Amino acid sequence: MKKQEITFSIEGDYIDLLQLLKATGIASTGGHAKMMVEEGVILRNGEQELRKRAKLFPGDVVEIKGMKVCLQ
Repeated sequence: MKKQEITFSIEGDYIDLLQLLKATGIASTGGHAKMMVEEGVILRNGEQELRKRAKLFPGDVVEIKGMKVCLQ
């Protein structure tokens, strides 16, 4: 099964992981986003990301549940 891939443009220097999950619709609420991070199902640049407030920058790739988000 091929992953769904989307490109997300950051306004400013970075975006917090929780904000990205909500902005892309991957998480329906902030609580849902926090649960996803706590479950350890999010990969950032191929490595597990467990920090809810991790700062994501252009060039980062976030993968979760069959979806790939490329930041620019």
